[in-house]
Amino acid sequence: MTTIRRRRMSRIVAATAAALLCTTIAACGDDGDDDAATSSSSIDSASFPGKAASGAPVKIGLISAEDGQAVSLPETREAAEAATKYANENLGGIAGRPIELVSCKQQEEPTSARNCANQMVEQKVNAVVVTNTGMTSVIAPIVTRAGIPYVTSVAGGMEDATGDKAFVWTSGASASLAMANYATQQKMKSVVAYSMENPAALGALEMIAKPAFKAAGIDFNIVSIPFGSPDSTPQVSAGLKHKPQGVIVLGESTVCTSVLKALGTLGSDAQIMTPQTCVAPDVAKAVGNSGIEGVKVFSNADTESDDAESTLYRAVMAKYSPKTETSGYAVTGYQGMLALIRATAGLTGDVTPDTIITAVRGAKDVVLPAGLGITFSCDGKAVTGMRGVCSNQVIMSTVSGGTLTGAEKISLLGS
Repeated sequence: MTTIRRRRMSRIVAATAAALLCTTIAACGDDGDDDAATSSSSIDSASFPGKAASGAPVKIGLISAEDGQAVSLPETREAAEAATKYANENLGGIAGRPIELVSCKQQEEPTSARNCANQMVEQKVNAVVVTNTGMTSVIAPIVTRAGIPYVTSVAGGMEDATGDKAFVWTSGASASLAMANYATQQKMKSVVAYSMENPAALGALEMIAKPAFKAAGIDFNIVSIPFGSPDSTPQVSAGLKHKPQGVIVLGESTVCTSVLKALGTLGSDAQIMTPQTCVAPDVAKAVGNSGIEGVKVFSNADTESDDAESTLYRAVMAKYSPKTETSGYAVTGYQGMLALIRATAGLTGDVTPDTIITAVRGAKDVVLPAGLGITFSCDGKAVTGMRGVCSNQVIMSTVSGGTLTGAEKISLLGS
């Protein structure tokens, strides 16, 4: 993926302060097509049962971030479409009926985001799947006020994390709580977060991360890095004065690269914690494998392991969207759509926004697609104060030799 496409995620990172979207760096996915083809043939009988949907279609909205000046994520839409085709051909769609997607591309700016939200209302869809966005504050209120459930894999703001008719399958918006849990386990006394300079990102760190670390008895400091800054040595040096045992790095490619380089130059031995964006191929190339060796990566999906859900993800993509890169951001679209389908598996009779909301609220311990065995329940109890968040675990991996290893589930602090 190009540097421009890495930068398109900056708004998502800013909106959540820890948008832990994906799972792997390029080295993990070089042979992805061959692996996917093998996986598909080996699990066809178990996971491709051929239970086709029939009858009148069920309209489901799909909003993706595409064609914007800074943001374009067509692979997330392609993966959601692949999950839909898979469900229509093998899982009986929703309530036995085929899913008809009503798609809209928004450019990560208010006008197009508002237009897409209004289109969903006008088309009278039964639910809206949003692949990922920093425009949650625009889209979610329009959709939910119309009584339509808003669902997504990764929260883009407080509107979906706390909304009564919003459902966030993963705990990405609260992933800093998992970092706090890890820091506590490692008996760290001080942690510094280096974040790109953005009010939303810094505000979320203040509201979510800081109280969690403080509650654990860990000194927590936040250092902002100007967006696109090629050299953050002064800021990183200032943060290291707190003598941290751990550092969190959040931002787009340039910020990640500059912070990681500065940490190496200044000889820091603090444990680095970060989402996948800071070990992306362009970052890894810029800092070298030594610059990311041992980094703890916190994410919402596992796309490369031999776990059954990861294998299924690659198989579905190989069959229904073979040209889509699977080791990048595509998995958020796949998770967003397939999780909705799984959460409504018990739905029978009429399919309406209300019956979907009831089905999702009542679903318990649903297996998260590509989630390494993580399950979710949308009863509002997963994360205190965040009714819309349905899970309290994330996946933590370690960079070793240029690849992610040792993927494991880790709970949020206090859950």
